[in-house]
Amino acid sequence: METGSFDEAEAWSSARSGDSSSFAALFDRHRDRVFGQALRLLRDPHDAEDATAMVFLEAWRRRDAVHVVDGSILPWLLVTTNNVIRNQTRSARRYRTALARLPKPEAQGDHAVDVDASIDNGPRDRRVRDAFAALPPRDQDVITLCVIEELPLAEAAAALGVPVGTVKSRLSRAKRKLGDLTLGTAESALEGGAR
Repeated sequence: METGSFDEAEAWSSARSGDSSSFAALFDRHRDRVFGQALRLLRDPHDAEDATAMVFLEAWRRRDAVHVVDGSILPWLLVTTNNVIRNQTRSARRYRTALARLPKPEAQGDHAVDVDASIDNGPRDRRVRDAFAALPPRDQDVITLCVIEELPLAEAAAALGVPVGTVKSRLSRAKRKLGDLTLGTAESALEGGAR
């Protein structure tokens, strides 16, 4: 690699061959974007850090499966971020379900404050996150790549392994669903408050 410019495809080729310093350079280059996507979905910096670490662990572990799109592994990393978070969310849901089956402890005086509600940025942000979480995984992926990360349609198509036309139609449907879910949630909240 030249010292003046960074050739990501070349660095990834070296990383695939087991060069940890090339992998470290790619980690340094993309960790903030991966962390940002994880934080948008999880809203907790510690959980987002864990997810970021898991994404790069997956990239290292599955080096032969990583797709380079227009000279970059970022699209693959972002889709993997969504997958890792879906897996974490399912795991957390199973854990909560298991805890719910346990007998309730006796009350001990003060009740815990709902920390999530006080940390949340507001009702609108919560509605958007809830609506995003309700989308099917492939809609979440296309929204992440095309809207949140603003990748060109061709790069998103390459990352998802589908034609550009498919990305366009998925993006259109996903935006419509996200809008409907967001408005539906807001309308439900308004109706509930009017009662």
